Amino acid sequence: MVMALISPFVLLIGISFTLETGAQDEWVLSLANYQAVFEKPQYLRVLGRSLVISSLVALTTVLLAYPAAYFIAFHVRGNKMMWLILITLPFWTSYLLRVFSWKLILGYNGVINSALLWLGLIDQPLDFILYNTNAVVVTLAHAWAAFAILPIFVSLQKIDRTLIEAAHDLGENSIAAFIRVTLPLSMPGVIAALLLVFIPTVGDYVTPKMVGGPNGLMIGSLIQVAFGRLDNWPLGAAISVVSMITVTGTVCAFLFGIDRLKKLVARA
Repeated sequence: MVMALISPFVLLIGISFTLETGAQDEWVLSLANYQAVFEKPQYLRVLGRSLVISSLVALTTVLLAYPAAYFIAFHVRGNKMMWLILITLPFWTSYLLRVFSWKLILGYNGVINSALLWLGLIDQPLDFILYNTNAVVVTLAHAWAAFAILPIFVSLQKIDRTLIEAAHDLGENSIAAFIRVTLPLSMPGVIAALLLVFIPTVGDYVTPKMVGGPNGLMIGSLIQVAFGRLDNWPLGAAISVVSMITVTGTVCAFLFGIDRLKKLVARA
């Protein structure tokens, strides 16, 4: 754990406080990298956009994953493991290949535009379904769908079915029983799915680069440019540290809000 997780993190923080002096292999301690991050509004603007996009991705993924997990947990009577394997089957292929596939689907001459032209619904291909925030959200939601379905399925599978039967015996219909029994008991899985999708997608740079365009640029792209094209490791490390602190604070605020909400509901 120390070698694989803590040491790289400490090394990243150390690099973020260094500055190249121009002399060969000479570094000095400095806060200039963090000053550059906070003084240039584009860094914080892209970071804020990344948080918004990742939040939309997490919400979209959970909304799409919950019905699938519910169907497997409550309506599949046979081999549920086979259904889970089928859900994860597309994720056995390369992540980059799946991003390319969505680029072909959403492209100017892609599957969607070709189908709409063939149906006569449009006169010319739509140019707003690719290279924007929507394309990033759709692609990332598909890429992380399995990571949302599995924890929700586990929570639904653990629900005592007699509780739902008791709700029906007490006069609740199916919708009311779902809202008052099933949904609250499955919230740990929903919260886990939200976090499992939100945290890693903030730093994604492949998808925004492939399908996002200028409007879909995320903080991971700036970090990749700093480490790669600019060869400025201290600046890239500083952006990474600021991003990690921001994500940690956002997650803690989210969990604190969920805890407060639970207490308010319990008191009510």
